[in-house]
Amino acid sequence: MPFDVDAAIEKALQCQVLEPLAAAALCERLKLVLAKECNVKPVPTPVTVVGDVHGQVYDVLELFKIGGGVPLTNYLFLGDYVDRGPFSVETISLLALLKLRYPDRITLLRGNHESRQITQVYGFYTECLRKFGGASVWQHFTDLFDYLPIAASIGGGLLAVHGGLSPSVLHLDQIRMLDRFAEIPHDGPLADLMWSDPDPEKSGFVISPRGAGYVFGHDVTRKFLRVNDLTHIVRAHQLCMCGYQVLFDDSLSTVWSAPNYCYRFGNTASILEVDEDLGRYFNVFGPAPESERHRPPVDVNPGAARFASNAAGTAQAGSGPSAWQPELSSAPERRDDRYFT
Repeated sequence: MPFDVDAAIEKALQCQVLEPLAAAALCERLKLVLAKECNVKPVPTPVTVVGDVHGQVYDVLELFKIGGGVPLTNYLFLGDYVDRGPFSVETISLLALLKLRYPDRITLLRGNHESRQITQVYGFYTECLRKFGGASVWQHFTDLFDYLPIAASIGGGLLAVHGGLSPSVLHLDQIRMLDRFAEIPHDGPLADLMWSDPDPEKSGFVISPRGAGYVFGHDVTRKFLRVNDLTHIVRAHQLCMCGYQVLFDDSLSTVWSAPNYCYRFGNTASILEVDEDLGRYFNVFGPAPESERHRPPVDVNPGAARFASNAAGTAQAGSGPSAWQPELSSAPERRDDRYFT
């Protein structure tokens, strides 16, 4: 039976799960498209930049209402499509279908959760087992994740990446030379680009409390921008209660696009609209109305209460994601919620 991408999009827009054979066909076809894209993909302006969405498919549909549908609006997604939220299958299926149908109008970058290892802890693997009765669909999508680009150059003046900078990367050409077609490693430049975070109270590079990547300061950001003749870095990866954060004298922005994250944090979300002159506007929005969503089952994500850093500093410096174990907590207000991503 031939794969009808338009019919599949209509089904995905209704938040219906694709059949396993359709999901497999989608992933195989999209690999061919992504394989032609370079590590640092040039993205023309105007473009709307989207941060973490984490399996909140009804809020992704709300996002398209706010920012405009594809292909009328040019979109750049910064990764973390799966895990945490209860509809990771529906979310990645919809975005992958739109990418396959409109490859020049939507760009999908890789986030730290687009990983075999991380998805086995934070929900996507378990969701696939429950919805398909096996791991084959999870395998198809995690194989697809290896093909996602790792950065984007917006209009030649802005760098977009999921996490942040790396002490191993000073020039964009060093990102272009990386072999991205593999699982995200525990350390090294590819891991750093996925896991690192800015901190206005730090200088240089400091080992991250997440257990992977680094925390970096204004001085690092300023040097990277100067060396690469850029004006701004836009990234995701950290929860922002008002939907976004601007740091370092307007040289770096974080955009967060999952409203009421995990259905309990009460945050707003945003998308970043970049115009032809590289002007930036954060369009803030809230969750999709209750009348337009289905309530998830309570056991959808056994790792939903696990946060990716230990704010008390108990994470071993240099320990990678493989050292993490699910940890339940009933007191989210006691955590550094920026790292619960």
